[in-house]
Amino acid sequence: MPIAKIEVCRSHPPERVAALIEAVYQAQIEALKVPEDDKQIRYIEHKPEHCPIPPGKTENYTFVEFLLFPGRSLEAKRRLYQGIVGRLGLLGIQASDILIVLIEPPLENWGLRGQPASEVDLGFNLQV
Repeated sequence: MPIAKIEVCRSHPPERVAALIEAVYQAQIEALKVPEDDKQIRYIEHKPEHCPIPPGKTENYTFVEFLLFPGRSLEAKRRLYQGIVGRLGLLGIQASDILIVLIEPPLENWGLRGQPASEVDLGFNLQV
């Protein structure tokens, strides 16, 4: 159940937004083995004047952040990073313009169905 957020510093047409979301989604499915119906991705565009681009980056700077349950292996995380960079590369975004951050709060800090996620059958394996 990763919740992903894609942030960019300029406007994109709807078809490009859909391609960015799909690229991140497919990388999650492949690397993290998330269920195929678990697409929780938010796309956020900032006005250029509200989003200073970090030094050495271009107008294609793309920040991808994940909130996810802990438990994935370093190898799964590597596959996720490589999958995102490879797929966004096909959309013309250079690896040097991509920053990916994973945030993994403990299961007891996720509320699902009125209970801590640590007490809920998640229905999928976190150990990938």
